[in-house]
Amino acid sequence: MIALGLDGFRNGWVAVRIDGARRTIHFIEHVREIVALGFDRAGIDIPIGMTENGVRDCDLKAREKLRPHSSRVFTGARRWLWQDFTDPDEANVEAHRRGQPRVSRQLWHLGPKIMEVDAFVQTNPSLEVREVHPELVFLQLNDSTPLDSKKSARGARLRRALLKRDGFAMIDTWLNETRIGKGAKADDVLDACACAIAARDFRARLPEGDAPRDSSGLPMQIWF
Repeated sequence: MIALGLDGFRNGWVAVRIDGARRTIHFIEHVREIVALGFDRAGIDIPIGMTENGVRDCDLKAREKLRPHSSRVFTGARRWLWQDFTDPDEANVEAHRRGQPRVSRQLWHLGPKIMEVDAFVQTNPSLEVREVHPELVFLQLNDSTPLDSKKSARGARLRRALLKRDGFAMIDTWLNETRIGKGAKADDVLDACACAIAARDFRARLPEGDAPRDSSGLPMQIWF
């Protein structure tokens, strides 16, 4: 089993590959480049499958599981936002007209990556690429004990320790040397590692059972 974990950053994607005991990190510009890296299963921290109104059961369940840190789950992705609009204010006018939640600036700026992955998974149905939430992975690695924010020194330190326990002996080098100059933040690397662990193991999913499908036939389910 070759597992791949992906997390987006401003210049592209952090890709962490687990092949047995070997772990490698890669910085790629486009998600399609994962084909050349080679993998059996990939986990990615980005919405896969979208509803017309931006409400997904998997997001609601993830928020409930991550309480009191439910803000770590972004909601509201809708294809029409980025297919039909180039300005977030205009998109929000339309969302209001439709009686739908507004799109935050943070989610809006994730739009290009969301649509990139959306197109990739639709045109590559034979590849096993699943949506992962890194915080659910870290929660599981920490025996279901809530973690401090990954932005805090304590939270980052605990996540590094959990990854080292899982075999990421080089995580400090990746954070302090390898990523420098690439444009990726430390938490992008940590999250990509968590996604790789989920891709390797996939112990749980939200919602449980068969995943509901969106209008394009994509599953709307978060794995961890």
